[in-house]
Amino acid sequence: MSSLFLRDDLAAVPHGVGDVVRLAGDEARHAVTVNRMRVGEHTSIGDGQGLVVTGVVTRVEPRELELAVETAVMHPQPAPSLVLVQALAKGDRDELAVQTATELGVSAVVPWQAERSVSRWSGPKVAKGVERWSSIVREAAKQSIRPFVPVVSEPADLAGLRALAAANRMLVLEPTATDRLSEVSFTDGSDVPVLLVVGPEGGISPRELEALAAAGAQAVRLGPEVLRTSSAGPAALAVINAALGRW
Repeated sequence: MSSLFLRDDLAAVPHGVGDVVRLAGDEARHAVTVNRMRVGEHTSIGDGQGLVVTGVVTRVEPRELELAVETAVMHPQPAPSLVLVQALAKGDRDELAVQTATELGVSAVVPWQAERSVSRWSGPKVAKGVERWSSIVREAAKQSIRPFVPVVSEPADLAGLRALAAANRMLVLEPTATDRLSEVSFTDGSDVPVLLVVGPEGGISPRELEALAAAGAQAVRLGPEVLRTSSAGPAALAVINAALGRW
């Protein structure tokens, strides 16, 4: 099984053992022409919200594929959920962070217009940016065969992050922090979502750090190295996944 293919309305069509699930359009074209799926091979189709059916391919056309269902599983959403709050960054560094974070299991992504973000989303760029990141997480979820496609929210400002910090457990990656992420406990059994905040190329400003700390966020550091915005979040997520026993 090389990939997972998505049909958003999967739950609304017959998908039990023995049923035949049809994949059409661009998703089927990708399965047939890019992944080279052939009759007799096994693969999976999901709805991006936890439901995944697996079975054998029974028919292949240029823009259509049919799957005879052998198993149908509704996966529970992992708890606590992990959320990446990623500052906008120049080039494709923020996109690389979002892609890898999806592969590492985040449930949601929050774009953050930080004070020191070189990249700025305004006007039509907001919808375009959210759409672009949504496409990235969708493709990354398929590649990593994840039952859930993360939700990309509208961009948040500092006030929005303060509100999130008050309602969730927020960890802010900051190289000068005293607390080490590897020493943070995740064994209290709490299902409160964990939000991981990653700053832009120039780092998180003192004003932002102070405001988030006042709202209840905890600043944490990784190692002695200062990682790029594209790699800091994924590195931290690896540490958290290990601490939660998911790895």
